[in-house]
Amino acid sequence: MWLRLLYLIFVRLAGWLVLLGSSAASKDVELLVLRHEVAVLRRGNPRPRLDWADRAVLAALARRLPAMLRRHRLVTPATLLRWHRRLVARKWTYPNRPGRPSLDATVAALIERMARENPQWGYRRIQGELLKLGHRVSASTIRRVLKRLRIPPAPNRDTDMSWRRFLPTQASTVLAGDFFHVDCAVTLKRIYVFFVMEVATRYVHILGITTHPDGPWTTQQARNLLMDLDDRADRFRFLISDRAGQFTTSFDAVFADAGIETVRIPPGCPRANCYAERFVRTARSEVTDRLLIINERHLQTVLKRYVSHYNQRRPHRALQLRSPRPDRALSNESYSHVVRRQILGDLINEYEPAAA
Repeated sequence: MWLRLLYLIFVRLAGWLVLLGSSAASKDVELLVLRHEVAVLRRGNPRPRLDWADRAVLAALARRLPAMLRRHRLVTPATLLRWHRRLVARKWTYPNRPGRPSLDATVAALIERMARENPQWGYRRIQGELLKLGHRVSASTIRRVLKRLRIPPAPNRDTDMSWRRFLPTQASTVLAGDFFHVDCAVTLKRIYVFFVMEVATRYVHILGITTHPDGPWTTQQARNLLMDLDDRADRFRFLISDRAGQFTTSFDAVFADAGIETVRIPPGCPRANCYAERFVRTARSEVTDRLLIINERHLQTVLKRYVSHYNQRRPHRALQLRSPRPDRALSNESYSHVVRRQILGDLINEYEPAAA
C-alpha cells in the first residue's frame, strides 16, 4: 500500500512538471476533456470505489482547488469528514469486546442436527442434550440458531411423519414374505421358493421349495417359521405379502395367534413389498440366472449355500456394509495375505485372512 501511495505521488509530480511546459490554451482544453470524462464515468458508475491511497492523494490535492470547483469534485468536505470518522472508529475498535461470546460453528451445526433428527425436541430438550456433551448453551441461543436456519419450533416441526422416517422406524417389527420360481433345465418343471425376510436385519429364511404351492403347504411353512423364531417372534408385528392365492385365511390365522398381523400390498404394486422383491432380484442375478438347475434337490442345495453366504458373509449397503448375522467379528487389523473361498464353483468368492 505504501508503494502505491509513493507511486501516485510520483505520477502527480510528473504530471505537474509536464503542465509547467504547456500553454494556457492546451491546459483549458485538457480540463474540458477531463471534466467530460468524469461526467461520463459518473453516469456509468455513480459511486466509484476508492482505496486509501486514492483518498490520501485526492484529499491533499483538493485543498489547492478554488472553493467553487471544490464543491463539484468526487471528494467533498463531507467525504473527508466521513473518512476521518471511519479512521477514528477503526483505531478505537477493540478486538475483544465485552459481552456474550459468539457461538462456535461446531455447536451450531450440532444444534441443527439434533433439531432435524428429533423433530419433537424443544429448545430446553436440546439444551439438556448439549449439556451432557459438555456444551453450555442457553435456550434463547438455540432458538436464535434455529430461527436463522428457518427450522420451526417443536410443535410445528413434528406435524406429520414422513415415509422416510416411518418405514425405518417400523422395520424392526416387520417381516416380508414372497415366492419366486426357478425353471429346471431338463424337464422345464417350475419350482417355487417361499422365503421370509426380517426387514430390520435383512436376514432371510428359506421356508420351503415345492412344485405345488397351495394353501395348506404355505400354512405349514408359516408354522415352521414361528418355530424357528421361537421367542423372537414377539418382536414382530406385521408380515407384508402380496395377494397370491397361497396366502389363505389359515395362513393369516397362524401369524395372528403369534400377534403378527398380515398386511396385503395393493394389486399390481410389487414395490410395496420392495425388500422381498430386492432379495429376489439379488438371488436371480447372483445365482439362479447363472446356473442350470436340475431338480428340486439341486435347487435346495444351491439355495442353502447361497443363503448361508447372504446371511453371514455378504456385505449389505443398508447395514453399513455388514452382514445380517456375521459368523466372525470385524477385525481392526489389516491383512496382506488373504485366501479365497469359492461358493458354488466360482460364482461367489469369499475372502478371509490366511492362516499364520
